[in-house]
Amino acid sequence: MAEYGRIKAALEARPPRHSLSQYLYNDDAVFAFDQKAIFHRSWILIGFEIEFPTSGSYQSIKLGGAPVIIIRGRDGVLRGFHNTCRHRGAELCPEGSGKSARLVCPYHQWTYDTAGKLIFAGRMGDDFDASAHGLAPIHVETLEGTVYVCLAENPPDFAPYARAVAPMLAAHDFKNAKIAHQATLMEKANWKLVMENARECYHCAGRHPELAVTFPIYAKGNFETVSDHEANFDARMAELGLAGAPVEADWWQAARFPLNEGMVSMTMDGQRAVSKLMCPIGDGDIGSLRWALEPHSFCHSTGDFTFMFTCIPISTKETLVLGKWLVHKDAVEGVDYDLENLVKLWDVTNIEDRDLCELNQRGVDSPGYRPGPYSEVAESLVQRFTSYYVAKALDYIDEVEGESRLAALAAD
Repeated sequence: MAEYGRIKAALEARPPRHSLSQYLYNDDAVFAFDQKAIFHRSWILIGFEIEFPTSGSYQSIKLGGAPVIIIRGRDGVLRGFHNTCRHRGAELCPEGSGKSARLVCPYHQWTYDTAGKLIFAGRMGDDFDASAHGLAPIHVETLEGTVYVCLAENPPDFAPYARAVAPMLAAHDFKNAKIAHQATLMEKANWKLVMENARECYHCAGRHPELAVTFPIYAKGNFETVSDHEANFDARMAELGLAGAPVEADWWQAARFPLNEGMVSMTMDGQRAVSKLMCPIGDGDIGSLRWALEPHSFCHSTGDFTFMFTCIPISTKETLVLGKWLVHKDAVEGVDYDLENLVKLWDVTNIEDRDLCELNQRGVDSPGYRPGPYSEVAESLVQRFTSYYVAKALDYIDEVEGESRLAALAAD
């Protein structure tokens, strides 16, 4: 609790609209706190339903350092469980994906079905109650082909997000997509620095010349440009019946916005990378649908493909960035798309961003670092992210302190 007191003081001392203190970026205790206070209490976009195509399809991942399994049941329902055997806690599945009709603990062969029910536990005696030892569940939600998980006992309300964002996602037909490519980058920077970089384009003019070809790098807020080009785009989207007006709450935001004039996709030349479109409405000339979740992700969906960015904290100064590229399930590599052309822009951009995040971390390590002010025009989404982080962290500390006080009263 003493460490939580120090974290709370640092959070409350943050100047308004400024970056965080060095301690909040660099301390190992803060990193461990972030896993519990932020990642274990937030909805995390883990991917897409097409990654779980049949009964028994599963993914074993770590969520805020906690091992979990997401698996499709025989009834077709996606469920999530803590990846720990109810016998003595051994990890059931190594990280990765696969398919299995049952989950068998490699230690003592306790066996669970795809609904988490314990169906075999050898030599446990006549008084053993198997029904009391099923896998511990976690929350799972699906939305128009996207998949989210949350470890919290009482997760944030998912319904407002679903109501607002489902019509936007529906047009991109994620249930009829496939993963064309995945890539990972290990970045030597704190996860919050990685996400601050991912939430702004203040640096884009100087450091992302490739992205600037297609992306409206001078847009502000939720990708608003206030121009004739934007007005014409909004009118055309309305005629096509595509939902796109900005919607947001504290932990999510979504909007459809125009790419630069003459550009129809987020590629090196701004032209389509895939001839078989995911969204054929308007001949695929529909700008980009961007949706983002705090604390970890953003996605861009153009007419021809979707790119997903996920930030996975590994240690205090190590962050894994995972990228996924989705195309229509019937698109054939070498016929409908060239893989290098499809992935190049985001590959180049992510590598440039890795270098910037590591540059940022080295500067934050300096004894001369002090929290600096955000640009209200160019860094409003960074300010939004940092304010979310501070509020979520303080809320967790208040909960823990409240529980501690109740426990002390009960002990008396």
